[in-house]
Amino acid sequence: MANSMAKSFLQVAATEEVVSPLRVVQIEGLVILKIIKHCKEFSPALVTGQLLGLDVGSVLEVTNCFPFPIREEDEEIEADGANYQLEMMRCLREVNVDNNTVGWYQSTILGSYQTVELIETFMNYQENIRRCVCIIYDPSRSNQGVLALKALKLSDSFMELYRANSFTGEKLREKNLSWMDIFEEIPIKVSNSALISAFMTELESDTPVTQCDYDRLQLSSNPYMERNMEFLIECMDDLSVEQQKFQFYYRSLSRQQAQQQAWLQKRRADNMQRKAAGEDPLPEEDPSNPIFKPIPEPSRLESFLITNQIANYCNQINGVSGQSFNRLYLMKSLHDN
Repeated sequence: MANSMAKSFLQVAATEEVVSPLRVVQIEGLVILKIIKHCKEFSPALVTGQLLGLDVGSVLEVTNCFPFPIREEDEEIEADGANYQLEMMRCLREVNVDNNTVGWYQSTILGSYQTVELIETFMNYQENIRRCVCIIYDPSRSNQGVLALKALKLSDSFMELYRANSFTGEKLREKNLSWMDIFEEIPIKVSNSALISAFMTELESDTPVTQCDYDRLQLSSNPYMERNMEFLIECMDDLSVEQQKFQFYYRSLSRQQAQQQAWLQKRRADNMQRKAAGEDPLPEEDPSNPIFKPIPEPSRLESFLITNQIANYCNQINGVSGQSFNRLYLMKSLHDN
């Protein structure tokens, strides 16, 4: 009986250690409105805030949030920001509101969020929180009639490489990791209580057409397209710089290998002469020689992030262009009729 009870306890403990993968991020509508309001009030400045909620199985519930004060590069101000977060969470706990940290949100401009700073923030959160997400909101993209809201997390294979700080070509091939495998986008599900849903139904207008519907036919998308193209050109220049680093590395590596071969041939010739003279041969490797010092391979993390950002800009340009063509064809049909 005791053995069966111990065995069942061990089985329960083993099942509790198994963490189900994150499938969906469930956000309350009020939280989304708070995020949009905070990001639009300070646009084009970038802002961040804390996400609070519960981690329930494969669903991460976001039930509340609060903004961070705008920080500057000052240690005292950063310490005040940390104290502000702790004080806010203490106040929320006193009024019986969810105060469990499940991630953070931040604004971005034209989807330019894939940076090393974002990865470092993820890794800092991962030290204390088992599963966390980052909600990205783009006010400039939302002005084009799309709710530019997405939930991101780092992939497990990427976090393993980042902890080891090994982004060489060999390690990336071993893990089969490409530039598309850095971030994982988690589906977002918006939830509202029954009272809020009923209230929103009452607020709906009976008229079939509103001014908002007319605004959707706005044909001007040139400023948004121009800024996307400018950012895309900057990313292409950055990618070219990263490629030059790798070209310099491979040139240095081939030059070193040629020097090593020449030195090795000379040493073998000297050893043959020493052997003929009855002397002991010299070793064929000399660690003190600079030509045998390995050349460090540049990290591929920056080029992966730039490539990911270029793909994001291309997708945005493709999406806005398709919508613009649809509106133009619609206006042409209306004009013909």
